[in-house]
Amino acid sequence: QVQLVESGGGLVQAGESLVLSCVASGSIFNLNDWSWYRQAPGKQRELVAWLPAGDTANYADPVKGRFTMSIVNAQNRVDLRMNALKPEDTAVYYCNLETVNDASRPITRYRYWGQGTQVTVST
Repeated sequence: QVQLVESGGGLVQAGESLVLSCVASGSIFNLNDWSWYRQAPGKQRELVAWLPAGDTANYADPVKGRFTMSIVNAQNRVDLRMNALKPEDTAVYYCNLETVNDASRPITRYRYWGQGTQVTVST
């Protein structure tokens, strides 16, 4: 079983920055696809940034150029640095991990979610 714990959310003013962290504990395989989602009130959860195993980070258009996703620890921690925050970035941010057991047949993927961390950006 894997647990994801996000931290770093809070209340900031427009233009300021925040860094969200997601730490995974438990049995993680060597191939891990990480991603960050967010969900604003009354809206569907949307993909914000994703970092496939062995690849570079990708970003949704609304955050491109402002957000940076990085793996801090090779196995169990990813950060999302959010610069130039806007009120429309206000949402609960969720960390997602797909860890892949490529030694099994068939190859098995396990998907986990964090509990979410609130980010509120005021004008």
